[in-house]
Amino acid sequence: MKTQKTARSADVARLAGVSRSAVSRTFTEGAYVSDETRAKVLAAARMLNYSPNAIARSLSKRSTGLVGIIAADLYNPVHAEMLERMSRELQARGLGILLLVPDTSNFDEFIPRLMSYQVDAVITTVSTLDTNLPLAALQTGVPVVMMQQILGTNALNSVSGDDYGGGYAAGKLLCETGHRRIAFLSGRSDTANNRDRERGLKDALAAHRMALHAEEPGFFRLDGAAAAARKLLSLPVPPDAIFCANDNMALVALQVARTEFGLAIPEQLAIVGYDNSDPASWSAPGLTSVGPDMSEMVHLTIDMVARKIASGDGSVEHLLVPVRLVERQTTRPRRGNT
Repeated sequence: MKTQKTARSADVARLAGVSRSAVSRTFTEGAYVSDETRAKVLAAARMLNYSPNAIARSLSKRSTGLVGIIAADLYNPVHAEMLERMSRELQARGLGILLLVPDTSNFDEFIPRLMSYQVDAVITTVSTLDTNLPLAALQTGVPVVMMQQILGTNALNSVSGDDYGGGYAAGKLLCETGHRRIAFLSGRSDTANNRDRERGLKDALAAHRMALHAEEPGFFRLDGAAAAARKLLSLPVPPDAIFCANDNMALVALQVARTEFGLAIPEQLAIVGYDNSDPASWSAPGLTSVGPDMSEMVHLTIDMVARKIASGDGSVEHLLVPVRLVERQTTRPRRGNT
């Protein structure tokens, strides 16, 4: 079967009996073309099933309508959900998405790659601290929004959950429900969100005249979380509560505690996660978790990006989204809530 050739603007111009520039003007918003010429071009385009090249047209306007997103860890359902929500919001605003998912810890090279596609803005959900991303991003001249992280610079826009407040809320809950050996199953030490969650936890413990019992890194990975949980629960004096740096790792710790160590949850061990993800409410028992509202974070991020693109406003904004603690069955009920 012969494949039908894709029509080009030259084919439309030939059939309509007009110049190629007339075809281009017909499909360019705001460009002048006579009603007669427009009618000829549109009729020829319909006959040839011609669709104008959106990228070529956008480049002529010096705007592609594309937003570049640098993401990572899409195996994490929270990150996958975030990406899906961002895509829907961008499309609703007439913007397209160009996604890059690096397979390396060096994310700096991806800014120049995104720029080669003439993106109008960049969103990054990458949380590593050891990056020259701020410098690379500033040199592009396009708006950049850091989502889920605030770097040690005020030069970049950011929308982040209150990680410190989340860690503090988790620690406060565990202290107030009678726990005295509280451990932290951390993520990666080079991420701002992990550090802020740990700092909040330690400050909550200090407010109750307690110190962190133990800490093991899970590196935000399932296998890492399992290994960390085993180490914590094998200590000569194991913890009676664990705060995990995200829900994924908390669910793994829950599984290890029940199936490998035979612990009763929450009577012998309490577990708190971070993210307030859907899996936290689906698990049995339900996972107590703290985190920002995902839809609000995405909406604020996309709204900021759209405003920066439309206005060319170069001012820098920092938004901190409050967190909410949802108590489920992996923690003891507070007194008065039984």
